[in-house]
Amino acid sequence: QIIVDDDDSKVWSLYDAGPRNIRCPLIFLPPVSGTADVFFQQILALTGWGYRVIALQYPVYWDHLEFCDGFRKLLDHLQLDKVHLFGASLGGFLAQKFAEYTHKSPRVQSLILCNAFSDTSIFNQTWTANSFWLMPAFMLKKIVLGNFASGPLDPEMADGIDFMVDRLESLGQSELASRLTLNCQNSYVEPHKIRDIPVTIMDVFDQSALSTEAKEEMYKLYPNARRAHLKTGGNFPYLCRSAEVNLYIQIHLLQFHGTRYAAIDPSMVSAEELEVQKISLHTSNEQEGQ
Repeated sequence: QIIVDDDDSKVWSLYDAGPRNIRCPLIFLPPVSGTADVFFQQILALTGWGYRVIALQYPVYWDHLEFCDGFRKLLDHLQLDKVHLFGASLGGFLAQKFAEYTHKSPRVQSLILCNAFSDTSIFNQTWTANSFWLMPAFMLKKIVLGNFASGPLDPEMADGIDFMVDRLESLGQSELASRLTLNCQNSYVEPHKIRDIPVTIMDVFDQSALSTEAKEEMYKLYPNARRAHLKTGGNFPYLCRSAEVNLYIQIHLLQFHGTRYAAIDPSMVSAEELEVQKISLHTSNEQEGQ
C-alpha cells in the first residue's frame, strides 16, 4: 500500500509481480466494481512468462484530473518513467485520460482497452454523477450490479461474476461513490492528444455493459488500433476467458520486445513459441466461425 498525495487517506493498493529490472511494466486498472486482485489470472500467467505486471486499486478520487495527478505521483514513486496500461471499462477510460493528461511529457507507452469507452455520456448518468456521494453503499452496489449479466451463463462466466460480486462487497461507500462519479462525470477523451500511442481494443461479442454505439465510437477514435475480439466473455473476460486475454496481451506487447520499453525479461523471450500460440488461436477462431 502506497500513499503519494498529501492526503493520508488516499492509499493506492497494488500487486507488483515479476522481474523488478523491467522499467516499463504493464499496469492493470480495474473497473468500477474491481479491486487489484481481479487480474490474478493475468498476474499468474504473465509473470510466469517473464513479464513484470502491476495491478492497482485506486484511492478515492472525485475527478479525472485529481486521479491523473495521483497516478503520475504513483509512477514517480515507483520510479517508472513509461508504462503500458491495460484498462478494463472505467479503468480503460482512466487510462486514456491519463495518456491525454501526460501527452506533453508522455508516460504511457501503449494502451490495451478492454470493454472500454471514450465518453462518459453513454451511461446517461451525467446528471446524477454529482449525487453519488450522498447515496448509501447498498444503493451504489445495486447500480453496479444492474450492469452484470443475468440469465444462463457458462460456469467460467458464472464464477467470474461471483468473484466480482465478492470484490464489490469489499468496497466501501466512498470508494464506490467516487468510482461511479468518475465513470459518469461529464468527460470525453481527446484522441488527437494520444494519436501516436499503440492501442489494442479488446472487446466481446456477447452481452456486456457497453452498447454497440460505444464500441463503434472507440473504433472511430482509434482507426489504427489493433482489435482483439472475443466471441464470449461478458463484462469480465480477463476472469472467465483469461487464456485468450493473456494471449492478446502478449501479442500486443510483442512489438516492444528487444526495445527499452519491453515489459518482459529479455532472457524469457521465445518468439517461436508465441508464433505457435498465435496460429493456434487463429485456427480455433476460424473453426468456431464455421
